[in-house]
This record gives sequence, C-alpha cells and structure tokens, in this order.
Amino acid sequence: MAMSASGRIVLIAAVAGVLGIAAGIAINGPGPLLAPALRTELGQRVLQRAFAVNAPPAPAGLVVAARGERMPPLVLPDLAGGNVALPEAYAGRTLLINFWASWCGPCIEEMPELDRYAEASRSNGAQVVGIALDRPEDVRAFLQHTPVAYPILIDVPGPRDSSVQLGNPKGVLPYTALIGADGRLLKQKIGPFAPGEIEQWVRP
Repeated sequence: MAMSASGRIVLIAAVAGVLGIAAGIAINGPGPLLAPALRTELGQRVLQRAFAVNAPPAPAGLVVAARGERMPPLVLPDLAGGNVALPEAYAGRTLLINFWASWCGPCIEEMPELDRYAEASRSNGAQVVGIALDRPEDVRAFLQHTPVAYPILIDVPGPRDSSVQLGNPKGVLPYTALIGADGRLLKQKIGPFAPGEIEQWVRP
C-alpha cells in the first residue's frame, strides 16, 4: 500500500525530530542504536538540517558553500609558518577536509582512521587535510605524541572560520567536507568516522 503525502510528511517530521534530538548528543557519542542511522547519507542530511535550523545566521558578507557549489578559496597557515591555499594547493585532486581540535575526544578517536586512509590514498584517493580549530601551540604539543601523515592547517574558531564556510554553521567537531577535484562541495559529515568507513564515504 502506497504511503500518502501526509503520511510521508509525518514520517519525515518524525525522523527529523528524532535526529534533531540526536544532534545534541551525536558528537559525544550517539549510542549503538543511533550511530548506524547517523552514518547514512540520509541520516547525515537530516542531522545537518537540524543543526542548520538551530544555528545563528552566517555573518554578513561571509561566503558559505552549499552542496554542489564551489568552495570559497581558503588561505590558512600550516605549523611551519607558511600559508596554504585551498583547494589550489591540491588542484585536480579530491580533498577530504577534516576539522578537529586537540581537546575534542571524538576528533582524536578518528585520527588513526584518517591517518590510515591518508597513507593508503597517497597516489590515488582523496587528499586528507586536517584543519585544527585550535591554538597552534596546543596542536603542536598534541602532534608530538600523536603524529599524523597528512598536512595540518590552523584556523581560529569562530563564526567566520573555514568550517562555517564549508557548511558547519554551529562549529560542530569533528566535521568533514569532501571537495571534488573541480573544487565543489560534494558531501559533509558531522561526527567521527568509524573504522573502514572512509573508503565508502568518499565514493561518488
């Protein structure tokens, strides 16, 4: 029996309500029942919508990319004191941009998985770039005992930071954006990657 239009609306509203509640705990650990749903593309889209609805408006003049749009050009410092332009520095390559901080437990938990993928995809996969929304000295101290093979850039957290520009209006961490080789925002992910999840997530 086909579901009526009103039935579909009620179902969508129910899912949105459940995931909207889940949004408050997703980053601290959604629990075994919610975690699989939040890893699906539909679950992520509803979760992102729930966060966006409750987020403050973007500051005036700030360019914020939506899915399918080109990401705004970013120029951020690395830990050596140089500046890196994104996506220009990796032109022609898909980028997996991961936002994190040294104080963020779920961020730290997923870093071995990001590092594993970065090592495995050096020649033919998405280029992993970490952007720490954190103090440079704290990031350097953290990486001394937990080094990673992928490049780390630094940004100042706030309403105009690069994660907001890539569709993260509430500044939730960890947050990941997939940028196509043409510079367009393809996917967004709120929350950490589970072991073995990245390969499937980066597929078109």
